[in-house]
Amino acid sequence: MAGEVAAHAAEAAHHGLDLVPVVALLAAGTIAVPIFRRIGLGSVLGYLAAGLLLGPSGIGLISDPASVLHAAELGVVLFLFIIGLEMEPGRLWSLRQQIFGLGVIQVAVSGALLTGIGVLLGFAPVVAFVFGMGFVLTSTAIVMQILGERGELATPGGQKMVSVLLLEDLAIVPLLAVVTLMAPSTGDVSMTARLVSFGVAVGAIVLLIFLGRRIMNPFFALLAQAKVREVMTAAALLVVLGAALLFQVSGLSMAMGAFLAGVLLSTSTFKHQLEADVEPFRGLLLGLFFLAVGMSLDLSVVGENWGLIAISVVSYMLVKAAAIYVIARLLKSDHAEALERAVLMGQGGEFAFVLYTTAATSGLIDAPTNAIFTATVIISMVITPFAIIGMRYLMPKA
Repeated sequence: MAGEVAAHAAEAAHHGLDLVPVVALLAAGTIAVPIFRRIGLGSVLGYLAAGLLLGPSGIGLISDPASVLHAAELGVVLFLFIIGLEMEPGRLWSLRQQIFGLGVIQVAVSGALLTGIGVLLGFAPVVAFVFGMGFVLTSTAIVMQILGERGELATPGGQKMVSVLLLEDLAIVPLLAVVTLMAPSTGDVSMTARLVSFGVAVGAIVLLIFLGRRIMNPFFALLAQAKVREVMTAAALLVVLGAALLFQVSGLSMAMGAFLAGVLLSTSTFKHQLEADVEPFRGLLLGLFFLAVGMSLDLSVVGENWGLIAISVVSYMLVKAAAIYVIARLLKSDHAEALERAVLMGQGGEFAFVLYTTAATSGLIDAPTNAIFTATVIISMVITPFAIIGMRYLMPKA
């Protein structure tokens, strides 16, 4: 009997220990974010700071931030689904020139300039290309969060930034393909295999459009007749995660799959209920994403390579911001709008981690280089809220 009691106690203690990271993450978010917002630093920086404290470079309570980051990426997926719900097809079509005009110009020019900076820093041209193009991909999570908190998603300036972010999310697909083609291990990949991969990707898009136009609305109407709220919530998550999974297995971006599903449901009679069902999960997982980014910052890597990382962060952010500002001004944006876009979009983003990991897996870059690139992007994300505060002091609103 005593042995059984001891075994149960040990099991209970074990389960209690499993809850420690969960409780710590929830506590970090609920304590840090209100404090940082109260002192004017914003919720994003609060999450990043809390994550750094909990991660391996802090008190070490979370030893595997990569696993948390993979799960938390669903927050970005859910966020883009909600954005898609606000983008009716007609409205999205009206933004086509901004998405494929402004977006392409900004990505191409910034990518070329940042690749050149990488070469000047001593990287091989191919490695500099990977570094630069990864940094071009702005953090959708940070920019969307900031615009949402300020109520500027629907403003003309906000719509331009959303358009560029959508193009950058699309750009991760060909960039991953290019990295795979440049990798030394892909010499035996046949043209037939590449065409098959392209066909699978196109098929996934067509299938999702068909399901969205013909199946989803009747599906939700049928479920609504049951009048069970949790079933509708489960169905909403099924649609979002199912679309993300479909695009992921087809070699596309999970976030773009969720966004397209949102666009297809934007004219549905259940639009507002879907948004209400998904919103709590979106907020929680997006906060977890920022916590995971903070935990992923390896201060030992920063300490060993602080000179290179410092130069990379400063040069990449300044060059990217300058390119964004000049392009915005050339395309008739005023000084205030161009400066705001440059500051908000001057950092790297979450898709850079995907690109760098793919390059490392395929042998294009080694693990230390991947760590340096990742640290550069994370630090740029941490700096962004401070840059926004500085911009407010330099250009106070009337």
